[in-house]
Amino acid sequence: MFGRITTQMTASMTLNDLQQSLNRLDTTQQQLSSGKKINQPSDDPYGTSQAMSLNGQLSSLNDYTNNITDGTAWTQQATTSLGDIDSMVQRVRELVVQASNGTYTQSDLNASASEVNQLIDAIKQEANASYNGQYIFSGTSTGTAPYQTGSTDTYQGGTGSVNRLIGPNTTLSVSTNISQLLGNGQASGDGGLLDTLRTIASDMQSGNTGAIGGADLKNLDSNFGTLTQMEANVGAITNRLTLASTRIQQLQNSDTAALSNVQDADMATVAINFSTEQAAYSAALKAGANIVQSSLLDFLNN
Repeated sequence: MFGRITTQMTASMTLNDLQQSLNRLDTTQQQLSSGKKINQPSDDPYGTSQAMSLNGQLSSLNDYTNNITDGTAWTQQATTSLGDIDSMVQRVRELVVQASNGTYTQSDLNASASEVNQLIDAIKQEANASYNGQYIFSGTSTGTAPYQTGSTDTYQGGTGSVNRLIGPNTTLSVSTNISQLLGNGQASGDGGLLDTLRTIASDMQSGNTGAIGGADLKNLDSNFGTLTQMEANVGAITNRLTLASTRIQQLQNSDTAALSNVQDADMATVAINFSTEQAAYSAALKAGANIVQSSLLDFLNN
């Protein structure tokens, strides 16, 4: 047996249909204003979980990019400073070769010794190079200058490695142990560059041209070999950072495209849907007004 369809039932069904139409219109309007097809989790629960995962991956990739940028700045500064030291060591070698040929007077040797001492100070200044307020050649003791100005040549920095996380479970050391090149001066007798340079200056002042052209030149060339290897290592680190940056950029582009596919709305389609739903809602309002009478008097009048 079928029940009678009352006016109240008709009005309730009509209002329910109108509310659903209004909800669809509101959702489409949100998509149109935000440019996103997911504005709240209920719009697409699975898409929301995908978007959250992709946003997390992008956040990690951004952290890696920042680390790579910082590490690259460190190695670029190291490359510049080591290049300047390279030029100064070559100048010292020129002075050594000239001083060892037996034609220099003691006055000439004293002048060369003075220039070597000036170059020692300049080399120590380059060893104290900094980036963003941190000494790049001091290991993990980034707040301490590696070398003091003046006659003290003892290394003051640390020996710990400065690392940067440049990818998932991928850590790269961006530090350079300058003490392996410069050493701790003549008093230590360690054969480092500062030891060699102080000895050269001393031999020039004493007129010991035999030592200048012999042991001093040999030690200087050995130090220069260490410097060349150090420059090559820094260059290799820079190249690896560049490759890591390229790889991270590719992953960022891929994840950004995937995120766009998940959450970005097709604006042309959304605009068409909005116009269609707006027209449908207006038509539903008019139809509903005819179906649902506002009072019993209107019903009797009809």
